[in-house]
Amino acid sequence: MSDLIDALVDIPAGSPLDALRARRPVARSDAQATYDALITAPTDLDRASAVERAAIGYWVAALSYATALTAHYRDVLAGLDPAIVTALDAALPTATTTGPHGAYPAGPLSVEDEDGLQFTASLALRAAVGERLAAALEHAHLLTYRPRDASPDALQALLDAGWTPDGVVTVSQLVAFTHFQHRVIAGLTVLKEAI
Repeated sequence: MSDLIDALVDIPAGSPLDALRARRPVARSDAQATYDALITAPTDLDRASAVERAAIGYWVAALSYATALTAHYRDVLAGLDPAIVTALDAALPTATTTGPHGAYPAGPLSVEDEDGLQFTASLALRAAVGERLAAALEHAHLLTYRPRDASPDALQALLDAGWTPDGVVTVSQLVAFTHFQHRVIAGLTVLKEAI
């Protein structure tokens, strides 16, 4: 059974890496089922539209420097709304950085506090994608580069921009799942080169 991750890593059927992945069939099928439920065949488009889902996937993959995953989500989004691809392409140079940044609650971990970019969507980006998606992009940036700064206020910003509570959950699932895909792809790519 092949899946999107196999395709992005270029894992041929019958290869040693394919055999390794086949040892965890539930992990493989669940990753694909989650992708399908979130991106290709969501049944809850009222929570987040297909364009919003693809845009968040593209944004998070690009922020994470996940080359193959970025290209995949960019292609998905281009098939849905090329104007939003153009808007995100224009915004990414001012959004990408390194991380993580942020501040821990006062205590022993505070020595690791580090200032970093706090992305705010420009007026041009807001005009191109709308307030709702702009808020989701800001939230995705926060979770990607400054997860320790996540707060009730950050969630409230999504609600204020028009996301429902269920929509906020979907945005967070999209961000988390795209990061999961990136980590699995990165790990399998290293393994592919090693075996």
